[in-house]
Amino acid sequence: MQTRELGRSGLIVSSIGYGCMSYAPVYGTAPDAKDGIALIRDAVEAGVTFFDTAEVYGPLTNEEMVGEALEPMRDEVVIATKFGFTFGDDGKQQILNSRPDHIRKVVEGMLKRLRTDRIDLLYQHRVDPDVPIEDVAGTVKELVQAGKVKHFGLSEAGPETIRRAHAVLPVAALQSEYSLWWREPEEEILSLLEELGIGLVPFAPLGKGFLTGAIDKDTKFAEGDFRANVPRFSAEARVANVVVVDLLKEIAADKAATPAQIALAWLLAQKPFIVPIPGTTKLHRLKENIGAASLVLEAGELSQIEETMRGITIEGHRYPEHLRSRVGR
Repeated sequence: MQTRELGRSGLIVSSIGYGCMSYAPVYGTAPDAKDGIALIRDAVEAGVTFFDTAEVYGPLTNEEMVGEALEPMRDEVVIATKFGFTFGDDGKQQILNSRPDHIRKVVEGMLKRLRTDRIDLLYQHRVDPDVPIEDVAGTVKELVQAGKVKHFGLSEAGPETIRRAHAVLPVAALQSEYSLWWREPEEEILSLLEELGIGLVPFAPLGKGFLTGAIDKDTKFAEGDFRANVPRFSAEARVANVVVVDLLKEIAADKAATPAQIALAWLLAQKPFIVPIPGTTKLHRLKENIGAASLVLEAGELSQIEETMRGITIEGHRYPEHLRSRVGR
């Protein structure tokens, strides 16, 4: 597996990471944690060194699974997790909270669940409008000085927030959605990250499964699958957006590859500081994703993708309305 540096942070990771959220109940019933532990260890054996989780996944159970899986090879891997919420009386309602005392408290819990003495990359999961970002960065800086955190990250933050945070404590990575069907980071974010030396960690690099070609207009989402409430996954939007998958299939046929591999290779070709974190609960998909790291798209193929995408309008928003205010602050 090739490696990449996240910006100019000095943090070196495998060029394809592993997003572990799929083992929380976001696509319906949560898969068995034992299977997740086995698959994470398979990923390590295949060369993946970058693993992403968050306290909100579960909540908390995802960090426990990742911690158990990686404890035997802790010094060989980079673990990223995220703070930024408290949970309602039901234990699941997500309430933004990035107050300094809360950050300090939750990091202690993270260290226990992850079975480690340090967090390699600690993200603020979503910007909290009630807490100045300088206070957030300053608190994480204290944790860095205490040796409990190695690097600081932000997720779905806007340009001004990134600059302000970076002025207090260098930001190693921004985690935001970026893929062939969500290209908003190209408007301002990519150039800013390049300027400041910050890595980009795209989540949902396969369009929450759509860009694999496994989802079509007849797909029925399981009860509890969050995609059932996402406008981009309405039946009408899926019919309209399949043209993107058709493009990926066309390129893949010439490369003896899969649509998912083309989508990931396209991301890797955009900037050398980009490290996508596709997630999966299946071994064959894990191997497929890892295979994208060695797939090189030629200039003509990249131009073909770009030219075709200019004529395509993606239908449907990526989030339901009640979640849109939490991004891009």
